[in-house]
Order: sequence, then structure tokens, then C-alpha cells
Amino acid sequence: MADITNQSEEQKLKLLFQLQTIDSKIDEINTLRGELPLQVKDLEDEIVGLNTRNDRIKEDIDNLTQAANDRKNQIVDAEEKIKKFEKQQMTVKNNREFDSLNKEIEFQKLEIELSEKRIKEYKLKNKEEKDRIKEIKEIIKDKKADLKEKKKELDDIKGKTKIEEEKLQKKSDTIKSKIEERLTNAYTRIRNNVNNRLAVSPIDRGACGGCHNKIPPQRQLDIATRKKIIVCEHCGRIIIDPMMADEIK
Repeated sequence: MADITNQSEEQKLKLLFQLQTIDSKIDEINTLRGELPLQVKDLEDEIVGLNTRNDRIKEDIDNLTQAANDRKNQIVDAEEKIKKFEKQQMTVKNNREFDSLNKEIEFQKLEIELSEKRIKEYKLKNKEEKDRIKEIKEIIKDKKADLKEKKKELDDIKGKTKIEEEKLQKKSDTIKSKIEERLTNAYTRIRNNVNNRLAVSPIDRGACGGCHNKIPPQRQLDIATRKKIIVCEHCGRIIIDPMMADEIK
């Protein structure tokens, strides 16, 4: 582990700019990959979502099938009751009992009609859901083919840049090990918060090289002394004088 306790502010700035230079090269490699990593991730997420939707539809189909079976059982039960009531009608002693049983028979017949209607509805819905599953399976098939193609394209690019990226990443890690943790944390935070991922930027024609806002002359002099780490008042980037950048390059 490098001794970082006695580093001057100038040494810290140089190390930070070296780190930025290496990480920018890694960024360039990632730019070559373009939107492919995001496209791959999006396709993978879409396929997971479609499979989840399919599973839910299958559950709905199971529920519809069970509901239809329950209705069939209710029909059987109602038919048995009708037979029983009709048999009882043969032994009634008065019209009141006969009419009462007749009402029960009519009620059971209505129950049968309702159950038959519901069974037809469940079968129709069941067919619609099965058709949806077929459609989703076709979409999944297309998405998987697209994903395979995108992954191959991404793997080809990674293969071409893998060795270079690994070398750069190793250099980046080596430089990070020479910088105190609070600075690397600040550096990473700035990189993640700015569009071009430049956390350390030289002065460019009197302005911040990152956001291009003017830097007051006195502040430029302070930066040139290299005696402290100064950040841009507008974007928060660490600013170094252009001569230091030339020295490191």
C-alpha cells in the first residue's frame, strides 16, 4: 500500500488528473459499445416481465377451469335435487306442498341455466387467455432472437477491447490505491454527477474546462499555486492549471 500520508496537494492533484485521464480512456471504450449494454438489459427485463405475465395468465386459466368445474358440480347437484323434488311431488297430500316443491324445482332449473351461462363465459375467457399466451410466446421468441443478436454484437466489441480495458482498469486501480479514500470518493461522486464524467478538468481560456464558466483571475492564481484542491463554484469539478495537464501528458 502506497504511503499517502505525506503527499503534497500538488501530488494529490496530479494523481487525480492521472486517474481522470485513465478513466476517460475507459469511458471511450464504453462509448464504443454505445447503447448496447442498456439495450441488452432492457430486453432481458422485458423477457422476464413477459414470462411473469404468462405465469399470471396461466393462473387465471387454472382459476377459470376450476370455476367451470365448480359450476358443473352445481349442475349435477341441481339435477339431483330436481329428481328428488319431482319424486316428492308424487306423494304430496295437498296443492300447497305441490306448489312449494314446484318452486324449488324452478329455482334449481334457474341455477342450472345460470351455471351453463357461466360455463360458456369461462370457456370463452379461457380461449381468449390461451390466445394471449400464444401471442406473448411469439413476442418472447422475437425478443430472445433480438437479445441473442445484441449480446453477440456486444460480446464482439468487448472481445476487441477487453485486453486494453483490463490494462487501463489495472492502472486506474493502482492510481486509486495511491490516493486517500475521501478524495477518491469525492472524485467518483463528481464523475457520477456530471454528463461527460470529467471530475478533474484543466482551466481552458480562463474558464472551467468542464462547464465553461469563467473563473475569477484571483482564483486562477490560487489554482496555479497548486497548494490546495479547488473546485469549480458552478459545477463542482476539481480544477487544475493547464500547465499541470501538459506536464502529466
